[in-house]
Amino acid sequence: MKLAIVINGSGGVGKDTLCEIAGKHYRVRNVSSITPIKNLAVQCGWQGEKTDRARKFLADLKRLTVEYNDYPTRWLEEEYRKFSQGNEEIMFVHIREPEEIEKFVRVTGGKAKTLLVRGGARMANRVGRYGNSADDDVERYRYDYYFDNDQPLDKAEPLFLAALREIIADAEA
Repeated sequence: MKLAIVINGSGGVGKDTLCEIAGKHYRVRNVSSITPIKNLAVQCGWQGEKTDRARKFLADLKRLTVEYNDYPTRWLEEEYRKFSQGNEEIMFVHIREPEEIEKFVRVTGGKAKTLLVRGGARMANRVGRYGNSADDDVERYRYDYYFDNDQPLDKAEPLFLAALREIIADAEA
């Protein structure tokens, strides 16, 4: 089995935690389109903070590299090639922007599935928007699957694994 899943959701909804859960049960490769941008951002003085200001900086820097030479998609294409040749079963690809999600799905020949993770009630208290399109526009894409991550971790794990098995079964059908 080889399955690429674009996973998306606003900051703080638990995407990384869900990927870690999957990693307990499957051989997982977990990559993000922002990784090569973070490497560039470090050279500009970014120190890894996850503030709204830093998120906007990363989103703006990513947008510039997309416009210049589509660097994030080219980087992801190489990661997908490595995944295709490796022994991992699931590749989670973190991409925020709808147009960038669509590019990656095309790179996979339409094989990649898309998943939006929503925070449910625990994220409802967040006031306002993040101030960058990468976070603010996550709902602008029509995803193949949706997962509401609104349970405590001990209950979220079996629910997410069930959702993941459904995605795998659909992909294999």
